[in-house]
Amino acid sequence: MTQDFTTPIDVKIHFTHPVWQKQELAYGTIHSAGLDLRACFDESEKHLAPGERLAISTGIRMEISEPGWAGFIFSRSGLGTKQGLTVSQGVGVIDPDYRGEIIVSLLNTSGERRVVARGQRIAQLVLLPVRQARILPVDELSDTDRGAGGFGHTGTF
Repeated sequence: MTQDFTTPIDVKIHFTHPVWQKQELAYGTIHSAGLDLRACFDESEKHLAPGERLAISTGIRMEISEPGWAGFIFSRSGLGTKQGLTVSQGVGVIDPDYRGEIIVSLLNTSGERRVVARGQRIAQLVLLPVRQARILPVDELSDTDRGAGGFGHTGTF
């Protein structure tokens, strides 16, 4: 049986912050992969010094209605490239059984102080299929051409 990845899956969203009364949780374009998450705090803005991390509430909780899916939090490309504000752990994982508020940890990778405004788009939520692994302990693994070659093993070009 193959999965149909063209049909949207149902995701229940509980909005917990007034920012969402004026904004819509939506895709930026009809072909966007991620939903834009916004900064939800009561102050008008927050500041991040160079190298500083800041956990920012998104004002939403969610329930993915189909098994085999999870949410992944990615940096917004423009915010990362132009401002140096990226998701601090690289990619955040929202397990399908998590029901708490989604928090985004931003890292200021720039050399300058940065400002995050209330309601600003700070990250994107992408829903992706996931499978758990069945762990099979063994004494040996099969051989490959690469073998145990690590970082840079295959060259630079």
